[in-house]
Amino acid sequence: MEDLCFPQLLNASCRKPKINQSKAVLLYLLLFISVFTVFLNLIVIISVSHFRQLHTPTNLIILSLAVSDFLLGLLTPLKVNKQITCWFFSDLVCSLYGYVSSIILAASLGNMILISVDRYVAICDPLHYPTRVTVRRVQMCVCMCWTCSIVYSGLMLKDNLVQPGQYKSCYGQCVIVIDDNLGVFDSVVSSIGPITVIIILYMRVFLTAVSQARAMRSHIAAFTLQPSGTVTTKKSQLKAARTLGVVVVVFLMCFCPYFFISFTSAGGLSATFGLFLLYTNPCLNPVIYAFFYPWFKKSIRLIFSLQILQAGSCETNML
Repeated sequence: MEDLCFPQLLNASCRKPKINQSKAVLLYLLLFISVFTVFLNLIVIISVSHFRQLHTPTNLIILSLAVSDFLLGLLTPLKVNKQITCWFFSDLVCSLYGYVSSIILAASLGNMILISVDRYVAICDPLHYPTRVTVRRVQMCVCMCWTCSIVYSGLMLKDNLVQPGQYKSCYGQCVIVIDDNLGVFDSVVSSIGPITVIIILYMRVFLTAVSQARAMRSHIAAFTLQPSGTVTTKKSQLKAARTLGVVVVVFLMCFCPYFFISFTSAGGLSATFGLFLLYTNPCLNPVIYAFFYPWFKKSIRLIFSLQILQAGSCETNML
């Protein structure tokens, strides 16, 4: 009776999950990290949204990524609750939780693709970057990314949304099920395909960036033949490519183990570790910005000193 989620329901109730100490430590640590995930990404959202100088195409994609990371941080307590104890919420909340989680993960992958495309154009075709990658076009791409994530997740989880709780075997369980054929399709469209595109684009960016860095170190290429303004622009683009490259690599390092473990249906501590990596990634992105972006450090100072509340603070020089 004590091991049942709902003792009053007897045989209709699920048993409380039993977790070992290692799994419990990872999950409670993840719960602690989620607080920093929400807090740090909120700073990114406020910074990019408030200061007009930061309204660049690249930063708009960073803003979209910060929103998805912020939302994932908010959902982390529900995910931890689902792992360590019974599901005490309604079947509808379970279905909505699965749906929203799917949207956020799909949007995160979409944002990573947009970052890769942005850096690809900036490094591999710099002369056409200002005309091809504009604020308006990036806004449209970000909106399309989120719209596609919402529609795609709805189609994948249609049965779970139409009839919540139809796949659970007992009370106290939250189960999201996708048809086997749809599962294979989903693996290709929402995981294998995007990861392949991201790796190919950034490999091309990396190779081009290396060749450009070598050219800039050459006195003939960097100082004699090119105006200083061109050199400065290239340095800025290469620095942005390096920073966002770190973001992409960290994302892949956190996402791929989770995808592999989910695809192989592995359980136990390995599944918990994969989950831990996936839900830790949103907290790492603002840390990367703090190391590489001076504007992020400056915006933190302005926010905590409350200077952001002063009239005209949105026009502050951040670069």
